[in-house]
Amino acid sequence: MSRYDPATIEPKWQEAWDQAETFKARRTGDKPKYYVLEMFPYPSGRIHIGHVRNYTMGDVIARYKLSTGHNVLHPMGFDAFGMPAENAAMKSGGHPKTWTYDNIDTMVGQMKPLGFGLDWSRMFATCDPEYYGQQQALFLDFLEQGFVYRKNAVVNWDPVDMTVLANEQVIDGKGWRSGAEVERRELTQWFFKISDMAGELLDAIDGLDEWPAKVKLMQQNWIGKSRGLQFSWQLGTPTHGFDSLEVYTTRPDTLMGASFLGVSPDHPLVKALEKDDPKLAAAVAEMRKGGTTAEALEKAEKLGYDTGLTVKHPLDPSWEIPVWVANFILMDYGTGAIFACPAHDQRDLDFCRKYDLPVIDTFVALDDPKPVETEAFVPPKTEKVKWINHFAGLDEATGETAIEATIDFMEGKGLGKGVEKFRLRDWGLSRQRYWGCPIPVVHCDDCGVVPEKKENLPIELPDDVSFDIPGNPLDRHPTWRDCACPSCGKPAKRETDTMDTFVDSSWYYARFTAPRATTPTDMEEAAYWMNVDQYIGGIEHAILHLLYSRFFARAMIATGHLPESAAEPFNALFTQGMVTHAIYQTRDENDRPVYHYPEDVRLEGDKGYLADGSEVEIIPSAKMSKSKSNVVDPKNIIATYGADTARWFVLSDSPPERDVEWTASGAEAANKHLGRVYRIAVEIAANEAPETAEDAALLKETHKCIHDVTMGVESFGFNAAIARLYAFTNALSKSRAGKETKTFAAKTLAQLMSPMTPHLSEEIWQMLGGEGLIADAPWPKADEALLVEDTVTLPIQVNGKRRGEIEVPKDLPKEEVEKLALAHEAVVRALDGGQPKKLIVVPGRIVNVVV
Repeated sequence: MSRYDPATIEPKWQEAWDQAETFKARRTGDKPKYYVLEMFPYPSGRIHIGHVRNYTMGDVIARYKLSTGHNVLHPMGFDAFGMPAENAAMKSGGHPKTWTYDNIDTMVGQMKPLGFGLDWSRMFATCDPEYYGQQQALFLDFLEQGFVYRKNAVVNWDPVDMTVLANEQVIDGKGWRSGAEVERRELTQWFFKISDMAGELLDAIDGLDEWPAKVKLMQQNWIGKSRGLQFSWQLGTPTHGFDSLEVYTTRPDTLMGASFLGVSPDHPLVKALEKDDPKLAAAVAEMRKGGTTAEALEKAEKLGYDTGLTVKHPLDPSWEIPVWVANFILMDYGTGAIFACPAHDQRDLDFCRKYDLPVIDTFVALDDPKPVETEAFVPPKTEKVKWINHFAGLDEATGETAIEATIDFMEGKGLGKGVEKFRLRDWGLSRQRYWGCPIPVVHCDDCGVVPEKKENLPIELPDDVSFDIPGNPLDRHPTWRDCACPSCGKPAKRETDTMDTFVDSSWYYARFTAPRATTPTDMEEAAYWMNVDQYIGGIEHAILHLLYSRFFARAMIATGHLPESAAEPFNALFTQGMVTHAIYQTRDENDRPVYHYPEDVRLEGDKGYLADGSEVEIIPSAKMSKSKSNVVDPKNIIATYGADTARWFVLSDSPPERDVEWTASGAEAANKHLGRVYRIAVEIAANEAPETAEDAALLKETHKCIHDVTMGVESFGFNAAIARLYAFTNALSKSRAGKETKTFAAKTLAQLMSPMTPHLSEEIWQMLGGEGLIADAPWPKADEALLVEDTVTLPIQVNGKRRGEIEVPKDLPKEEVEKLALAHEAVVRALDGGQPKKLIVVPGRIVNVVV
C-alpha cells in the first residue's frame, strides 16, 4: 500500500497476534516474569477514551517488557457485581445477569480492535460462579482463621429500598436512589477484622517506595493512628448499671477546659435511658437520621439532648459537668464518649453556643499572662500558647509536651492510661442486595450460624427473581433461602445478605495467576507471578480498594493462599490522569440542561451547532461522563482514524499523571503524523541510495533515540518518549544517508513506536524485511559509544552579548578554538580590523571576546 490504511492494517495484525498467541502468559525458560495490571472495569455498557488511555499505558509497559525478555502476565477481567445492574433490572424489567453479560460482550468488542496485548484466555467476571465460588471458599477460611465475625452495628438504612447504604450513597441525608430520609439502624452484620491489622498496614506504607506519595499519605490518614488518654468520669448518680463513663481523647492537655461530657446516640447508656424517657427517645431518633461518617456528621446541624446526668471531673470531684447526647459523636471511634473543650475545638464550640454551655479557655499567649477572653475560636498554636491550668506542676508545658505530661500524670495517679488508637474501622461486608456474592453460611435454630461445606460451593444466585418489590429478592425466594443445616441436617435458612463488591476486587489480582484453579489460587502459580509489578488505576481508588487489597493479601497468606512475599500485592502503583472533553448542552423548556454527544455537534471555530442549526453552549475541558454525554466512543475514532491514532494521541499530549483533553484536531494531527511515518517507510523500502557521509550522523541519532525512548518508557514518561520520536522522525525524513542505514533507522523507529502504535509498527517492520513479528523482536539496545558527543557547541559573546556560536571537536586545543572564534563573522565585524582587548576561552562552555 502506498497510503496508510489502518482499516486494513489493524485487523490483519490482530489476527496474527491471536494465531501466534503472542500475549498468552507463559512460564517458560529462565526468563524473569513481569505482571502488569490495570484496575479492571465495571461493565457499565461502553468504554470511552478515558479507559483507552488507562489500558494503553498498561499495554505499553506490557509490550515493552515482553520485548526485553520477560514472561509477561497482562490480564483483563470485569468487576461485575453491584447495584447498577439491579437498578437497570428495576428500570427495564430485565435481569441483572443479562444486563451485565451483554455489557461485557459490548466492552470486549470495543477493546479488542484497540490491539491491547492482553491474555484474553484468563478473562473472568466477578459474577461468574467459578469466581465467586472461590471467594466463598476464602470467606470460610477467613472465618475459621478469625478474620471474619458477626456483630450488631449501626448502618445507613434506606426505608424505601429496604437496604443498607454505603456512606457514599447517602446524599444530604437521603438515599441516593430512593430519595428517602436515611435512618441509622442497628443490624446484625458480617465484618472483616481489618482493624487488627491497622498497625501493620500503617507501618508497611513506608516501604511502598514505588507508590505515589499522595496515595501513601491518603492511606496513612485513613488508617489514622493517634495517641491519647483513656480514662473514666464518675457519674454523680449511678444509673442503669453505669457508675462511670469511659472517654478517649487525643488532647488531654485541655482537660481543665471541659464544658460537658458528650455521648453518642448509639451509646449503651443512651439506649438504656431512652426506654424510660420518651423525649430522649424522640431526640435520639432524630439524631440517628443522616449519614454515619465523620465527614457527614461534621457538616450536619449539631443536635443535642441534656440527659440530666452529671459526671465528676477526675482531677476535682467537686467540679461536675453535664452529660449530653450529641449527634456528632461516633460510637465506633474511641469509646463513644468525649469530654468537650469548646475553647479549642470548633465542633464543640458550635455545640456549646447553640445550647448555651460554658466556654473555658485553657491557654494564654506566652507574652500575655492573662487568659484570653474571646468568643472566637482560637485553635491552640503550640509555639504561641502556654497551658495555664495549674496541676501537677505543668503550667509551663505546651503542645506535645503537655499532652505526654498529662498522660504521664494521669497514669501516675492511676486515673487513666495512654493508649494508641486507629481511625480505621472494621470492614462491614453485608449488603441487602441480590446481585452480589452470597455469604456462605446457614442459620439453624439448633446449631446457630453454620458455615456451608466447601463441597457445596459455589452457592449460586438463583436466576428466577424479580425486582417489582423493594428489598432483597433473596429474602422472598423460599426454594433458595430454605435449606438443610450442613451440621445437623435439620431445616435451616441461608444467609440472604451478599458481600460488598469491594470484596470482589480485593483479591482478583491473585486469581489472575490461575483463573481456572479449583481452589482460590494455585500456590505454585501465585508464587511465580505475584506480586503485581506495575498496577495502574485512578486516584479515586487510593484508599478503600488498595487498603482492602492489602488486607486481603495478608489474610490470604495466613490461610495458605498466597506466599509470604505477597503481603504487599502491588510493587509499583501509577495513578493516571483523566481524559477530558468539552460538554455540549442546550436548554429545555424548563431551562434544564440537555446534553449532546460530540458526534452530534458540528464545530465552526469556537461555536457548535446541532443538525437543526441550533447553537449549543460549550463548557470546555470537563471530565468525561456518560451523564454529561461528553464521552468519545473509541469505536468512532477507530472507524475514522484507526486504533493506533487513539493510542498515540492519549499518550502524547501530556504527562500520564495529568489530565489530557481529547480534541478532534488533536486526533487528526496524530493521524497525519502516523501517515507520514508510513510514507517515510514506503520511500525507504522503494529507494536505492548509496552510503553517504551522513550515515554516521543518522546512526548516532538512532542510538540516541533508542536511549531516550527507553528511558521515557521505563519512567512512565510516555509523552517525553513520543516527543523524542517526533524529533527522530524529522531527522530520518531529512537524512541523506544510504538505504542500509535508513532501513536500520526506520526499523528501529518502528520498534520504538511499537508499544504505542503496534499495528503500524508491525506493518513497517514487515515492509522493511524484519523477521517474524515485531512484538516478538528484542528491544533495540543503544550503543554507548555512539551516545558520546564528539563535538561541542560554544556560544560566542562579544562584550557580554551573545553574537553567535561555533561547533568544534570536543578535544580541540584552546589555541585552535581561539582561531576559529576570531574568524567568526560576528567577531570580525566587531573588531573591524583591530585586535581584541581580551579573548577568554572556557573549555567546553563559552568564548568571550572583549573589543
